[in-house]
Amino acid sequence: MLPLYIGKSVNIRNRVMSHLRNPEEQRMLAQTLRVDFIETAGEIGALLLESHMVKAQSPLFNQRLRRIRSLCSIRLCTTGQGLKPVIVSSKTVKLGATPELYGLFASQHSATTKLKELAQEHLLCLSALGLEKTSKRGCFGLQIKTCLGTCIGKEDRHTHDQRLLGALTDSQVQVWPFQGPVDVIEESDGWVQRHRVHNWCYLGTQCSKNNSASLQSSTYPQDPEFDLDSYKILVKPIMLGSVRIEKYQTKGTPVLA
Repeated sequence: MLPLYIGKSVNIRNRVMSHLRNPEEQRMLAQTLRVDFIETAGEIGALLLESHMVKAQSPLFNQRLRRIRSLCSIRLCTTGQGLKPVIVSSKTVKLGATPELYGLFASQHSATTKLKELAQEHLLCLSALGLEKTSKRGCFGLQIKTCLGTCIGKEDRHTHDQRLLGALTDSQVQVWPFQGPVDVIEESDGWVQRHRVHNWCYLGTQCSKNNSASLQSSTYPQDPEFDLDSYKILVKPIMLGSVRIEKYQTKGTPVLA
């Protein structure tokens, strides 16, 4: 029997009661036969498990965390004129291993929309960004005063490109900082969970509480596919060093594929 909904909470009773108070969720509750739970040692483990289970089981009432088949990102290419953003696909570029990528998007349209938003916020030139054909009159942004005139030579290209870099910096996609898989370790009241991760992809969890693993197998993907939700969960604690990490070296440890 497939689940109707998968979620996480530090207090199951409070979470169920919140659903009861929401009229829009009454249909889900009317179909509910029972509530099951899996205990985790910490917040990261709960988020990773939730994301994995939603993708694996596709519950009827979970719309978030569904698997995205292909992602897009923005790469800055150097041309004879200056920097030009190019939208690349995860089908052709290895996310998590390729440096100097900016933003993660579900479609090319979403990436283009983001570039247009940045152009307006940071007074960037639509022609220089490749979003408009160059004309003698300049880009549309020049006419509505959201471009400083790179398209007509009023602003030098280097100054424009530095502003473009600044606009994209906060959205830079972090390259996986390890040579291979690592274990992210969480502890709670004397028991330990080891969440195995590689290239921002969740591979599974070992739990000392019942000496179990999510799958009785010694294999896992050597080159796992980049996962957007796992990246969002893991990138901040890993890059800030706020979690305990051990490099995975011993083969034959059962993990979830």
